[in-house]
This record gives sequence, C-alpha cells and structure tokens, in this order.
Amino acid sequence: MIDKICSLAYTAGCAIIQVYNGFIPLDIQKKSDNSLVTNADFSAHKIISEGLRILTPQIPILSEEESDLWINRQNWTQYWLVDPLDGTAEFLNHNDEFTVNIALIQSGIPVLGVIYAPALKKMYYAIKDKAWKKENGLNMQLRVKNRQPPIVVISRSHNNNKKLNNYLKTLPKHQVIKMGSSLKFCMVAEGKAQIYPRLGKTHIWDTGAGHAIAIGSGAKMTNFQGEHIDYTPTHSCLNPEFIVSLI
Repeated sequence: MIDKICSLAYTAGCAIIQVYNGFIPLDIQKKSDNSLVTNADFSAHKIISEGLRILTPQIPILSEEESDLWINRQNWTQYWLVDPLDGTAEFLNHNDEFTVNIALIQSGIPVLGVIYAPALKKMYYAIKDKAWKKENGLNMQLRVKNRQPPIVVISRSHNNNKKLNNYLKTLPKHQVIKMGSSLKFCMVAEGKAQIYPRLGKTHIWDTGAGHAIAIGSGAKMTNFQGEHIDYTPTHSCLNPEFIVSLI
C-alpha cells in the first residue's frame, strides 16, 4: 500500500511541476477565505482522489480542495487526509519548498503518511511507526537527532507572529531556520532540526502526513499543553497550536 501511495504523490507532483516550470500556464484563483489556489492544486487533487478511490473505494477522502459536509464526516473512523499542494506561497514564489501530502487516519491517529517535494525530488513516507526518505534512488530510515544548541524550524511564510516570537524568547540558546510547507516536519524527522513550533492557524490536511512522519522518526507532536493532536472528525478542520519535538 505505501508504495502505491508514494506513486500517487509522485504522479501528482509531476503534474504540479508542469505548471511550476511553465509547460502549462498558471491559473490563480481566490477561495472564499481569500486564500489562493491554482490549477496545479486542482490537477494534483484530481490525480490523488481518483487514485485513492480506485485503491480503497471503501475509505472516504478529506482534501483541502474537496471537503465533505460534517453530517457525512461525523462518523468517520478511517479516512484519507490530503493536501494536494501544501505551500502555495512557496510554489508561487518559486523557492521549491512545496509538497504533496497524503495521510491515512485511523481512530484519530495518522498511521500512514507520505510527503513528496517535487521540485526537490525528495519523498518522505511513514507507516507502522517507522519513517524513511527516498532521494536519488536511495532509501534511508529516519531517526530524530539531538543537538545542542537545538535548531528550531519555523514557517517561512508565517513567521511574523508575536506569539511565536515571544515563545522563541523563552527558549535557551538555539538557532532558527525558516522553511516552507510540511518540510518542517521532515527536517525534525531527519534530525536537521529539533523543534518545530506552530503558533497560528493550520488545518488538519496541513499536518496529517507530517505528523505520521514525525512519529515514525521518533518525534512527538502535541499541543502546548502536552496533549496529543487528535484527527477524529470535528465540525472544524482547524488544528490547535502545536509543537513537534524530540521525545
């Protein structure tokens, strides 16, 4: 199953790159919440949703580009959670830091996660509490790494945040790196960062795949009260503020 999900993410990434590199003209629209969406998002969504319905027709899908009504979602115990193009700002700014995110949620827990960075040609994936990175045809199992002083990775596009800056002031000596999209989860999983705090709005499709990869590498993801993040369906698809860190 994990190989087929990685293949879907790769195919969606190839469609995104067609727009990114100008082979297909870019079309930008505004959603009802004023966030931007492109034809690359829609192309990737179509590939992933159609592929998942063929692979697992019995499992419903919640995607950023196709949310389902609460009356339909409220009794889901298992579902696919998809962000077809995470990091639209990075995509539009052409800095390569955007990803395709696919996660499988069971009983509120992300048990499978795939993150593909098409411009960087890096695939991250996790299942059964193990995580790997595939690059240049080589697979490497991921494990978190301690480091002193720790590296804190924060959002490239959402870092002008008073709460985040106040939080950073509470930490002992550390280094800050800015990164786009769900690649911040991957940095912790690879041991290239030790802390990823997010004080601000995110949706569950932004985090499900990264959460699975963080868990698989030996990290943890909790809210700032130390409680685990739960993906059991609720009216809102918003996450609480959270922190990814070493156990």
